Amino acid sequence: MPKENKIRLFFLKLRKRKTYRRRSSSQKSKAEHTLHKTSALTLVTSRLSHFASIYKTTHQIPLTYHRVTIRNQSSRWGSCSRKGNLSFNYRIALLPPELADYIIVHELCHLGEFNHSKKFWDLVEKTIPNWPQLRAELKVYNKTLF
Repeated sequence: MPKENKIRLFFLKLRKRKTYRRRSSSQKSKAEHTLHKTSALTLVTSRLSHFASIYKTTHQIPLTYHRVTIRNQSSRWGSCSRKGNLSFNYRIALLPPELADYIIVHELCHLGEFNHSKKFWDLVEKTIPNWPQLRAELKVYNKTLF
């Protein structure tokens, strides 16, 4: 067998191994997603309605959301679309309650301010006054859960 063919065969085998390993870890992630999706959705919807009612009644700020989804995002805890759809990572169910509340309020406040301006952080601070501490604590969980 010529040397060029041996090299080509070597790289083909190496590529197959890497692909296999990727599938293996993504299958594990899919299984975890399926396992925690329902509890995450229950947690998020109940806390969203709780905080939305606080903003509406106490602060007279109506924050209306449309659809809530739980996803298997690789590096985000949550996101908010301009249409008012909120997405959360299933790993939110694995966090301590105060960190989950911070993420939920953070995304809910994007419905009022679609950026990270001072107005946005003032809105977050109305219900989560210790948000800087929780944000720093969340970075520790980023390293372990992602």
